Amino acid sequence: MNTLLFPVILAGGKGERFWPLSRKDRPKQFLSLDGSSRSLLQATADRLLALGGSWDSLWVITSSQIAEGVRQQLPDLPVENLLIESEGRDTAAAVAWASLEIKQRYGEDAVIGFFPADHWIADQEAFAHTLSAATQLATSTAAIVTLGIKPTFPSTGYGYIEQGEKIGSFNELPAYHVNRFTEKPNRETAETFLSTGRFSWNSGMFVFRARVVLKELHTHAPEIIEPLEQHGPDIYPLLPKKSIDYALLEKTTLAYVLPVDFGWDDLGDWNAIERLLKTEETPNVEIATHVGLDTQGAIIYASNPEDVVVTIGLEDVVIVRDRNVTLVVKKERTQEIKQILKILQSDSRFTDLL
Repeated sequence: MNTLLFPVILAGGKGERFWPLSRKDRPKQFLSLDGSSRSLLQATADRLLALGGSWDSLWVITSSQIAEGVRQQLPDLPVENLLIESEGRDTAAAVAWASLEIKQRYGEDAVIGFFPADHWIADQEAFAHTLSAATQLATSTAAIVTLGIKPTFPSTGYGYIEQGEKIGSFNELPAYHVNRFTEKPNRETAETFLSTGRFSWNSGMFVFRARVVLKELHTHAPEIIEPLEQHGPDIYPLLPKKSIDYALLEKTTLAYVLPVDFGWDDLGDWNAIERLLKTEETPNVEIATHVGLDTQGAIIYASNPEDVVVTIGLEDVVIVRDRNVTLVVKKERTQEIKQILKILQSDSRFTDLL
């Protein structure tokens, strides 16, 4: 890319729906879920560095609880490029703080991109092509550019972006003004969205110039940006907890979308493993030593290869064995893992399981 992009990795999430593999000392972004040797955080950094930047231009924002783990995962990241939140205040505060820091170092026209640490992307070349287009749009226009994933099925687990008027093409990709952002729909609404051809999944990735986003934050979220400008990150615990979607993107008139297709998954829960690794030749997805009888449609994971998982007559379940915990859940109910964690949190006997 001709214009330098400063990528920021958002690495403060917990990934609770991947419990018991994901725990306080080992959140989802530290895991390798595709059978490779690279964690999701490392794979994200690899992907962004491959765009032609350097460790000096890469930033990470994370929580104080896992900052040391980030340093271990990314030892080449400059210490000054690691922003450590004293307390998690959701993505609006993270975007505001990182944008202020990059503006201070590189100026108000610095182009910044934000990327979750725990996504999977299949086609690196198409991803790079897309970010070149997003950078061109952000450079030429007062724009907050979102990457909208072309939907492949009527998902009820993603938010959607409705595209409005086409405003041109960048790097041969069409760009549209955003008509609206929507919350996660029910099945019928999702099917309607897909039938129109105007909706894409909200990937949570976006690109803009520093001065554009900071001006829009002053307009739509002064309760976040003004305290940060006045007091710096020491004020962090007192900032309102809001997502960047709610605080800014749903309100600004400067949102644009690039509908793209580079093979993407946000790896929201254990069922994502099946989407990544399932083949027609195998009845189950097995990252474990598994001996099964009449078992199909299962996702089986064991962190210790010496642990043997034996199943008989099971269908459409997730089985996860990690350290001192075994999880068995129907695939259709993996979203309820968060409820189990609340039960465990309320009982002191289970503190070491979190």
